[in-house]
Amino acid sequence: MTKIINEKLAKLVNNQESINHIYFANSNACPPSLAYQVNFPRIELILEGKQQMLWADSNGKVIEKILSTNDLLYISAQSWNKPIWTSPVTLLNILFGKQQIGISLWHWDGTQLIPLGQINTPRRGPRVGTFIIQALTELIWQNQSCKQNQTAYYLIHSLLSNTLDLLNINIKTSSKTTCLYEAIRQYIDTHFRENITRDFLANMFYISPNYLSHLFQSEGKRGLNEYLNHIRLEYAKSLLKDYALNIKEIALASGFKDSNYFCRIFKKKTERTPTEYRRQYHSKLMYK
Repeated sequence: MTKIINEKLAKLVNNQESINHIYFANSNACPPSLAYQVNFPRIELILEGKQQMLWADSNGKVIEKILSTNDLLYISAQSWNKPIWTSPVTLLNILFGKQQIGISLWHWDGTQLIPLGQINTPRRGPRVGTFIIQALTELIWQNQSCKQNQTAYYLIHSLLSNTLDLLNINIKTSSKTTCLYEAIRQYIDTHFRENITRDFLANMFYISPNYLSHLFQSEGKRGLNEYLNHIRLEYAKSLLKDYALNIKEIALASGFKDSNYFCRIFKKKTERTPTEYRRQYHSKLMYK
């Protein structure tokens, strides 16, 4: 998989292939159900096929487009996008975390989303990528059209080039265990709404299920299941506050298969049922 990603990025960086269109997602307000929203900037690059995609611009206007091969969507930190899976497509996701860049390769075959693999590389050395992302943030908030502004293209091109450079540097890290833990945690933060199991994660990162559990016990403050439930519950709280979905819909949208289990875990962690949590939240708003 690393070879595939390197080859694709190299073709774009060396202008053997060109990015057709660049779009910006830059709104964190009221994401729709099942939208992807994380605290770090991301890139969605269509490698092959077409992808129907929803996102919102700086003014909060919801945009829906069909992205084709070599179309790129840049999603700024805390902003959202929502892919609508219809026709077969292969896409590359790049997440620019504080310490690492996470790169995932995915394929939708028409019926299911198939993870083709993930690699992570530390963000070490000169803070080139950070400065590029800062420049992109300024550009986005100026509401400038990517189609009319060559600056957007050059910044994205530079960001991909920096990512390729980091992938090709053989960096010895002080703790491979910590890097692996952060990579898995980052994956969970992005994909917690999906059917994630211990065996699935272990297979994804080429480790044993027992070692995966040990990794979370030794490196994290929470065990694997506890961490997964924590992320899902935090998302469920946001849905309870902002959407009129019923409890079963919220449970499913947050990654819980069983709404009864969701309610038990929710009450255990908050000492309130989901319904009580929603009612108390809206009561506080009324008296502000």
